[in-house]
Amino acid sequence: MDTAPTRTIALPDHVRRFLAEPHFATIATSDPDGRPRQAVIWYLFEDDGLVINSRVGRRWPANLVRDGRVSVAILDEADPLRWVGLSGVAEVVAEGPPAQAAIAAMARRYDDPATAERKIREFETQQRITFRLRFIGVHDHLD
Repeated sequence: MDTAPTRTIALPDHVRRFLAEPHFATIATSDPDGRPRQAVIWYLFEDDGLVINSRVGRRWPANLVRDGRVSVAILDEADPLRWVGLSGVAEVVAEGPPAQAAIAAMARRYDDPATAERKIREFETQQRITFRLRFIGVHDHLD
């Protein structure tokens, strides 16, 4: 299946500012039978895309390897009616040590230092995979 978008979009500045903050995201992928699968994830915002990471063996990363089409919803925890929806495509960008570095950066972004370092030690025992999400659609509900 060809999942490459015809053209990715540049995100508006106010959406970029929102995504630069450490919000949680909900990612939607498709299981092999076509059923939707969702998961709450951490992310890094880089170059108008999201970098996400998972332990290998979970369903949603396996779905992205098979079919890179993805939808993401990111809400403002302080005001859940403020949110951004993004649709696009994911590609694998790292495994092994680079994937470990990505999840360590996310842990430091989302957790206090002591908790982050404890989680990083746990993550180091896992096989990890990192994806970059590029977007072809944005649904802005920030106003």
